[in-house]
Amino acid sequence: MRKILLQTALVAAFAGSAIAVAGPSVNGQPISDARVDAVVKMMEAQGQNVNPQARDQIKDQLVTAEVLRQEAVKKGLDKSPEFNAELQNMQAMALANRLIKDYEKANPLSEADLKAEYDKLAASVPETKQFHARHILVKSEAEAKSVIDALKKGKSFDKLAKEKSQDPGSKANGGDLGWQEAGTFVAPFSEAMSKLAKGEVTAKPVKTEYGWHVIKLDDVRTQRNVPQLEEIRPQLTQRVMGARIEKYVAELKAKAQIQQ
Repeated sequence: MRKILLQTALVAAFAGSAIAVAGPSVNGQPISDARVDAVVKMMEAQGQNVNPQARDQIKDQLVTAEVLRQEAVKKGLDKSPEFNAELQNMQAMALANRLIKDYEKANPLSEADLKAEYDKLAASVPETKQFHARHILVKSEAEAKSVIDALKKGKSFDKLAKEKSQDPGSKANGGDLGWQEAGTFVAPFSEAMSKLAKGEVTAKPVKTEYGWHVIKLDDVRTQRNVPQLEEIRPQLTQRVMGARIEKYVAELKAKAQIQQ
């Protein structure tokens, strides 16, 4: 934490002059609240919580930075080409960040903008096929064949599942497995289920590691698994604004005379 504060304080110390107000000073050089506030904003932008104690630490670090700055000036280090290059880079990045923030403020995203981007995202997500199936799980092939015979004679699948099924998870619900993608089930079950037409029951028992199944397919549907807009609003906002900023920067670069 102390290292981060010192680095941030050094940036603030070389960020240029500010209006002097009551506060700490070093050899008559005041450290304004504006400089403290600049560090606070940088830290808050990084997700850090700045309480009164942290603010005091920032002031202390700015004092340290000012002491070091004045000593560096005495030694003439501020005249070095390396320092001037660093200063130019810091100024360029600081102004670039301010320009981007100004652009974002002047070009806020509307709800229609987000909705349009959300619709594009939703349309790009591939559809998945889901099956609403039921099954009756028994221990032997003979029991499964007996169930199939009973179904052919008109006994309801729901009633047979409640009477015969060994699957405690679906038995009470008439063997209902809910809506699932085929890959949810083990391969033999999935393959047999996928071949059924809506409302059809497997003509032969299906063997898996769990036992013998009689499967009925109630329905099939396709849908896109897309989260609700509110679930991805921050990411979507960043994505749309990011694209706009990239376009804005590209337009500025296109207008500029750039030589490499």
